[in-house]
Amino acid sequence: MIESHSILEPLKTAQHFAPPSARELRSQAVYRLQIGLFGLCAMLLIVGLANVIRDRIRLTDSVDPIQEVVAVDAKPTKTASDPLADIGVVPAADPSPAPTPAATPTASALPVPGMETTGDPAAQTAP
Repeated sequence: MIESHSILEPLKTAQHFAPPSARELRSQAVYRLQIGLFGLCAMLLIVGLANVIRDRIRLTDSVDPIQEVVAVDAKPTKTASDPLADIGVVPAADPSPAPTPAATPTASALPVPGMETTGDPAAQTAP
């Protein structure tokens, strides 16, 4: 068996700082460059993915023309009613509209004295 003190000699004096060699400096620079490029590519992919998601959402939010056709063809739904207000237990939330008076003839529709009246308004003549 090999003894440990024969392989490594114990340190007898303090060791001073040894500047990194050119090879070590180059490997550190390449490592930093790799990390920077990896981060830049990761951010580019994240922004691209967000853009794709936003475009897909915009496409799904746009109004589909077939929905307008279906909405026009659909039967009108019955408005929600309040059963308690219908039977008169509580007052209605929205008052029922007042009945409209019967249509009164307008001044242009009234006959003018001395004019002939026929079925055709264009055929009316003055005396």
